[in-house]
Amino acid sequence: MAKFCEQNKLSLVMGLLQEHHRMVPMVFYSVLAIIIISIQGQAEAVGENNVTYDGRSLIINGQHRILFSGSIHYPRSTPEMWPSLISKAKEGGLDVIQTYVFWNLHEPVQGQYDFSGRKDIISFIKEIQAQGLYVSLRIGPFIEAEWTYGGLPFWLHDVPGIVFRSNNQPFKDHMQRFVSKIVNMMKSENLYASQGGPIIISQIENEYQTIESAFHGEGPRYVRWAAAMAVSLQTGVPWIMCKQMDAPDPVINTCNGMQCGETFAGPNSPNKPSMWTENWTSFYQVYGGETYMRSAQDIAFHVALFIAKNGSYVNYYMYHGGTNFGRTASAFVITSYYDQAPLDEYGLIRQPKWGHLKELHTTIKSCSKTLLNGVRDIFPLGELQQAYVFKENSGECVAFLVNNDLTQDVRVLFQDISFDLPHKSISILPDCKTITFNTAKVNVQSHIRSAMKHQQFNSIERWEEYKETVATFDLTSLRAQTLLDHMSTTKDTSDYLWYTFRFQNNFSNAQSVIKTISHGHVLHAYVNGVYAGSAHGNHKIPSFKMESSIYLRNGTNDVAFLSVTVGLPDSGAYLERKVAGLRTVKVQGKDFTNYEWGYQVGLLGEKLQIYTDNGTNSVQWNQFGSSTHQPLTWYKTLFDAPAGNDPVALNLGSMGKGEIWVNDQSIGRYWVSFQTPKGRTSQTRYHIPRSFLRPTGNLLVLLEEEGGYPPSITLDIISVRTMSRNVSESHPSSV
Repeated sequence: MAKFCEQNKLSLVMGLLQEHHRMVPMVFYSVLAIIIISIQGQAEAVGENNVTYDGRSLIINGQHRILFSGSIHYPRSTPEMWPSLISKAKEGGLDVIQTYVFWNLHEPVQGQYDFSGRKDIISFIKEIQAQGLYVSLRIGPFIEAEWTYGGLPFWLHDVPGIVFRSNNQPFKDHMQRFVSKIVNMMKSENLYASQGGPIIISQIENEYQTIESAFHGEGPRYVRWAAAMAVSLQTGVPWIMCKQMDAPDPVINTCNGMQCGETFAGPNSPNKPSMWTENWTSFYQVYGGETYMRSAQDIAFHVALFIAKNGSYVNYYMYHGGTNFGRTASAFVITSYYDQAPLDEYGLIRQPKWGHLKELHTTIKSCSKTLLNGVRDIFPLGELQQAYVFKENSGECVAFLVNNDLTQDVRVLFQDISFDLPHKSISILPDCKTITFNTAKVNVQSHIRSAMKHQQFNSIERWEEYKETVATFDLTSLRAQTLLDHMSTTKDTSDYLWYTFRFQNNFSNAQSVIKTISHGHVLHAYVNGVYAGSAHGNHKIPSFKMESSIYLRNGTNDVAFLSVTVGLPDSGAYLERKVAGLRTVKVQGKDFTNYEWGYQVGLLGEKLQIYTDNGTNSVQWNQFGSSTHQPLTWYKTLFDAPAGNDPVALNLGSMGKGEIWVNDQSIGRYWVSFQTPKGRTSQTRYHIPRSFLRPTGNLLVLLEEEGGYPPSITLDIISVRTMSRNVSESHPSSV
């Protein structure tokens, strides 16, 4: 539309010039000439940045493109890391960086916005632009992303009459307001391709089809509204909806998953390209869950298959996962995010995944002209083998030879030439004669990541501790005659909520049993200030029961439960209805569920911010005691930064569960004690970005809920090296 308007302006000026050429002096001709040149330049500039699409691909600057993209989320790394991450992505053959927009990060309080530091999305996009890459902006604003509350700010929960992600006016009003704000921010910085910027596509909503039926007729109406609202913002670039087969025109429906070459039904219109928004390079990991390892060969196979089936856009989710700093991870998700991606949590290249995919990208780009312009045919080569062949009128030819047999290598005849195809592989022949890439043959040397101990924190004299105060009924100001929902009460201002009550012991003996049911995620019990047991749920079943033997006083007894969330849920229909925390409490069979309860949101140490340089002096710290392994204790010490630029991590193998801070910055939650079914810890090392560190005197603070032992913590330096066949025990441990 912009180009059309500029051409109309040019035609209008030319018409005026021709109509009045006898009446105007020469100087006016000169002025008109300058105007014409200016308008022509504007028209050309708009044309050079035009992004459209057809049934084959996105069209950028008038040219069809096969694009490789990678997800890098700006708040899961630091501004100091962004240039290196983007540079390595470009070197790996990517054309596009894809990121979500994190609503609850930018508007934690309604109407109060924050785009500073790791939240500076504008600077992130400008860095991508400076390195010559495009941007895919997934605004959502619901994003899921294993991000707490799916990216929605918790204050939405308290909007009267709201139903998330439905044809509900309160939700639509807030959603439209935020989406409009983000779009206008991008426009004001000229970041859309239609303005000469790097953003070539935007996304509205996220995998909505998985829950659409739960809203009955309101679901499809919401989809149509969201699409129309997004298009009305006139970004000048296409909009997409992932996993949304009913995405209305002109919004493009795209695929998410590991095997979109096999599972994607295709665009819902012949005029839309086939796009893969999330090719999962690994999978997110939860506490108590094993690491998911996806091979470079498997990823390459499915990318090649997708391209062979006329796919034109593939995004790797994640290309760099990074770190879930602070309390940003969703329920039970570990602090490290997609560490098995081509760029690991620290931003180090993970071989052979990075290099194998780079070779794939190079091969496909070498023949992309024929892939985009040629006519495709499919030929059988055997029972489980076929050829996808693209031919141009000029004779140019590209072939993908597919062997779907999971175990058997085969020899096939293609165009009178014999080819050996490894099992479960695709061979790419850019000239239909010579194999230049096979998805199963890795030519890149593998790396092994190692951790070298730099410093041990085993000097007990350097540790101090502060015992968190157990809440009591008398000191609570929030009261209710029933058990309140944890999430509705804390409003995500803290992971912690104290439930307290007081009762008279009328039982015949001091020993008793306390039984509880909680909807998650963790529960610690205290009776008369003494720790009485813990229990927790898991990612699949957050609810759980706890049964503990306790000793009661004669007369008055104070009972306190510390309910703990480990991130908020990030998915599902009616997210605003989800709950956590205590549901029933019984002592020796007597039900205290509907009783007078007192509540305290958060911990005293949190309120005083004792993990900060300023707040650490607000309490009396005590010298660490070697026999002290008390639950719910804060620990602090100081350390110097290692020399060099290699990544740094804390090995918390001796700790239980809690949170870590370095120089006021939360590194994230840790839960070392929650082991996998194979007896492993889901995450032991926790990344400290170099930009968080001072040369000397770094303040390390840990909140330990269980009984961890800080003097066994180590500060490790992370590096990678080429894997050798014989790794001696003297080498640093692999991580």
